[in-house]
Amino acid sequence: MPLRLLAALCFMLFAPALAVAQDSERPPSKCMAIAEALPKVTYANFTPAQAAGEGEVIITYAGHSTYLIDTPADVRIATDFSGVYGGNPPPRVATMNKAHRTHFTEAPDPGIEYVLRGWNPEGGPAHHALVVDDVYIRNVTTDIRDWGGNLERDGNSIFIFEVADLCIGHLGHLHTRLSDAQFGAIGRLDILMVPIDGGMTQSLGSMSEITARLQSSIVLPMHRHSTPMAEFLGMMGDGFAVDYRDSRSLTVSLRSLPDRPTIVVLDGV
Repeated sequence: MPLRLLAALCFMLFAPALAVAQDSERPPSKCMAIAEALPKVTYANFTPAQAAGEGEVIITYAGHSTYLIDTPADVRIATDFSGVYGGNPPPRVATMNKAHRTHFTEAPDPGIEYVLRGWNPEGGPAHHALVVDDVYIRNVTTDIRDWGGNLERDGNSIFIFEVADLCIGHLGHLHTRLSDAQFGAIGRLDILMVPIDGGMTQSLGSMSEITARLQSSIVLPMHRHSTPMAEFLGMMGDGFAVDYRDSRSLTVSLRSLPDRPTIVVLDGV
């Protein structure tokens, strides 16, 4: 039996029970996959074509690690929000990570309705499962390094935005390799925002391995600093097409996803 078909059958048989076991308070996720130990597995898209969501999502590169996501219901989200980029007008939702001050602010604009920190100020992992109009926002925590090089548990969050039947993921300031359980908790990502600084987060080799395993249809680089774009593109290899844009914005829907995995380099990155 083909591996993709076997994964689909397992998902249909066991996913409802697993969803309850994982967290009875979370809304159901269309992007969640079963955690697997096989690094070559490609997560199947279980959304039938006839049930595909309507509407387009607009993704705009604001700067550094901040992308703006505008949903069909006009919910604006700013990722890794520090207040420097994407704050005028204020987004309705701001996600943050605390690795550096360029990824969070201690004084967010009071006009921001939802401020989602990727860490828990009271200790332990942050836990987000929020529905705002047409978008479901959840997180998967990862560890970060402190300035002394020591690991701090659950200091970063990978935020996943599920909207218009698209699964959009932002890796944040990812310092560590992902475990099989974390890959499973992330699930299918149609669009992936990945830092390519080459050292502040992880090496380009490590980040390219994570990107390749997630097998997203669209990869959006960010957090580039001085890294030559060609280095990251070269490590991703011929399996990914490259699409340079002269605009900071990308309009995408489930039906417009490319047939071949594509790295889209927006203006300003």
